[in-house]
Amino acid sequence: MRRRHFSAFAPHCPRCAGAGEGLHALALAHVGAERDGDVLAGMLLCPNPACRHEYPIIDGIPIIVADLARLLSERGIDILLRDDLDPMLESLIGDAIGPGTWFDVLRQTVSTYAWDGWADLDPAEAPGEPRPGAARRCLARLEELAGPGRQVRRALDLGCGAGRTSFDLAARHRDALVLGIDTGLALLRLARGAGGGRVSYARRRIGLAYDRRAFAVAPDGAERVDFWACDVLALPFAAGSADLLAALNLLDCVASPRGLLAAMAGLLAPDGRLLLATPYDWAAHATPPAAWIGGHSQRGPDGGAGEPFLRALLREAAHPQSVTGLALLGEDTDWPWQTRLHDRAAVRYVTHLLALRRDGEGQGSALDPQRG
Repeated sequence: MRRRHFSAFAPHCPRCAGAGEGLHALALAHVGAERDGDVLAGMLLCPNPACRHEYPIIDGIPIIVADLARLLSERGIDILLRDDLDPMLESLIGDAIGPGTWFDVLRQTVSTYAWDGWADLDPAEAPGEPRPGAARRCLARLEELAGPGRQVRRALDLGCGAGRTSFDLAARHRDALVLGIDTGLALLRLARGAGGGRVSYARRRIGLAYDRRAFAVAPDGAERVDFWACDVLALPFAAGSADLLAALNLLDCVASPRGLLAAMAGLLAPDGRLLLATPYDWAAHATPPAAWIGGHSQRGPDGGAGEPFLRALLREAAHPQSVTGLALLGEDTDWPWQTRLHDRAAVRYVTHLLALRRDGEGQGSALDPQRG
């Protein structure tokens, strides 16, 4: 955890905020290891006497979530994922644990996100289709749709995965401090490693067969990027604290998409930009069907399509779930997003892109092009 980012973003206790006990700025209570202003191991503490909740910093990643026990029970094994095992031993372990297990799911996830984020810099990667960099191309297109805006001092990359888009934001906005936010601890560790000049991951060949890839990288602006583990539905930041928010293919991966939209609108400073992408690829284990934005019934006037439903949430103040304060700057309804699963499989999404601006309340419709 970079001290510079800790000071600039000033996180508060999400446990107190969620309980309605106000905003209490976290204190750095313990430093176990530090290098050049980067706290590698330590503890954050809520100063509220009625709370005193502790948040660990592990491998340089502060874990700032209200329900720490739940996150660590679900994702704590990510902390133990190693990249220094002999490839033959790693293969043996993977075979022994077997398909469909936590280890198999974790390796597949890391392989997919690491490949899309970093394989273009891997000298061992052969050219061909699909091409890595789908998330980066999506981000670049959203920046085009957004156009110029306020100077970006603080940016959040929500659902940052392996972190390449976080570094891209830093490269595009030279004055910005960027935070990559995710709860995938293994991916956050990989992203931090990239910031330190090295990417190492097990690239899935097929089935349970993987190849260890390790190579040097030098992302532009790495010294202005940090990675934190936070719940995107309970972010520990004050209202108006971000000039730019990116949320690429995240909306359909949270329990409350409407809650995420409202939270992002509140986090943006006036005239701040929101770069949003979603393929509406709903899954009941991530989002209850009642919370889906489209997709749960073909009997509606739009046949279940997500785009009209999302526009209604942002445009119609009378809608019972409306989200106010966001104005449309640009939109692309059919952006192709393809990424690799293994040597013989890829997934292709048709993604809806929206570039939005934080508007003042009472200044017109959220999706009114005349206000863009």
